[in-house]
Amino acid sequence: MKNTNKKTNQTYQPLITEIKSHSLDDGKGIRSVIFFKGCPLSCEWCHNPETINPNISISYDKNACLDFKDCINVCELHALDPENPLFVNRDLCTLCGKCTDACASEALSLIGNTMSVEDIIEHTLRYQPFYKNSEGGVTLSGGEATLYMDFCEELLKSLKQKDINVTLETSGYFHQQRFFDKIYPYLDQIYFDIKIFDNILHKKHCGKDNARILENFIALKKRADDGEVPILARIPLIPDITATKDNLQAIARFLISTGETQVSLLPYNPIWSDEANKVGMPAEPTPHTWLTEEHLQKCKHYVSGLDIVN
Repeated sequence: MKNTNKKTNQTYQPLITEIKSHSLDDGKGIRSVIFFKGCPLSCEWCHNPETINPNISISYDKNACLDFKDCINVCELHALDPENPLFVNRDLCTLCGKCTDACASEALSLIGNTMSVEDIIEHTLRYQPFYKNSEGGVTLSGGEATLYMDFCEELLKSLKQKDINVTLETSGYFHQQRFFDKIYPYLDQIYFDIKIFDNILHKKHCGKDNARILENFIALKKRADDGEVPILARIPLIPDITATKDNLQAIARFLISTGETQVSLLPYNPIWSDEANKVGMPAEPTPHTWLTEEHLQKCKHYVSGLDIVN
């Protein structure tokens, strides 16, 4: 059945692509990471491209396909074509789900599930002993969780009632006052991505300008300095786009001007391009090779003046 975002009392019900348990890379300790579907940005190199579109989408994994053709036979709209490099014609597909039901290899799947706050709490509570023993908790990620502030407020209140540590991973593109009113009071840590400092280049590669992002970082940093929620700036290192001398030095100067002393560098992972192709997105503009150790060392040098943390 086709599944779409529901809107009740002017509050969007987000779709969740995955809840990843036992993560060690998204905050302190062992964590459960909730991936929200939908993002206001459209970064060319997005490592979770399936989360950009807020609505349900279809994925095709050619490496898992066993070529039974059952999916083709049940598609009345002829949206599946082996001659199509991406297999699925998304202009024809209505996301009815018949092909995914018929796919024995699970190469075809619908991405995005509606989960209530109660569903998420029930899932995350299974791992509470791991959180407690490792000083871990739950991380909101995506996509961009702050697209759904009313939902997140309800979720975060429930998590804090269970004494669960909460980290937010964010692009920083959100309405500042609503964020401070609804989400900020319940956070223990913020991971804040700053990708490109130049406003024009940011709009070119990420779809939106970065004025709001930089303003939000400044406001959050001031509060962190006053003893409130700690914030860590992170820079994804994309060859020829973010991992350049000019960009990294500009971001470093900005961070130092706010009083920041630390930054996290996120090495480029080219595997994302395969994920983009699965959901019908082109992945040509960005490199398909790993960031070399030599290039990484140069990037670290470009942000001199800041302590680099994992």
